Amino acid sequence: MQSPTRLVFFLSNGTAITAETLGLSLLAQFPDHKFQTRTIPFIDTLEKAHAVAEEVNCGINEANQLPIVICTMGDDDLMKIINQTKALVIDPFGDILPRLEKVLAAQHHQPGQSHRTVNPSLYESRIEAIDFAMQHDDGGRTHSYDEADIILLGVSRSGKTPSCLYLALQFGIKAANYPITEEDMQYEKLPEPLRPFKERLYGLTTNLTRLANVRQERRPDSRYSSLEQCRYELRAVEDMYRRHEIPYINTSEMSVEEISARIIRDNELHRTDLN
Repeated sequence: MQSPTRLVFFLSNGTAITAETLGLSLLAQFPDHKFQTRTIPFIDTLEKAHAVAEEVNCGINEANQLPIVICTMGDDDLMKIINQTKALVIDPFGDILPRLEKVLAAQHHQPGQSHRTVNPSLYESRIEAIDFAMQHDDGGRTHSYDEADIILLGVSRSGKTPSCLYLALQFGIKAANYPITEEDMQYEKLPEPLRPFKERLYGLTTNLTRLANVRQERRPDSRYSSLEQCRYELRAVEDMYRRHEIPYINTSEMSVEEISARIIRDNELHRTDLN
């Protein structure tokens, strides 16, 4: 019997991106539980903190389950208010930073610094990579593939675009994507724009049911979304990958984070993290 839905809050006096990202990763470890999440950013006054605390306390459900709060507040006074709620409060900064401070012999972090621009050149490289991904989406601007760090291949709706954008946004990687069409599948050779860049190619595929469901949402009851068409395209594109020795992964059970991590690992791409 599945447990009742539990309310989870991601709170911050900043953007709440860190709280949400970390929180979703933690919740993913409990696939048998149902969660209803609520993200509340910019809790930057005592009045706002009290209002949020009241909302959290009202989140106790009929099964008397306490809400969960994942909080990156970065302000002691605001944090005290949240800690007084009846929820399970998880404060990653409060738990981890003191240990880092001791090892690094450094002062505690400044509030609101978790998403500051640590390195202007890093920020600019990510903006440039995002622009590149958007301009080179779905086979666009193939004449400048020589600038790409990676070129993702796959049939329509196999996860190419979100993977490219995530690689750009998180790591500053210039990722282009090229859709493999029925016309491409009819020939033994790679599509002409891809031939000079074989070492940069990486394929994505998925399972039949997932592809058909995604396409059904986009074009209901069409040939494009039919099981027969999806089956043909998946077989053909995987044959193409094997024929040309293009590495590829099945993305059907992967999040975009996992897909991106595999792409980076398999291609030894340079991540522009915090250096």
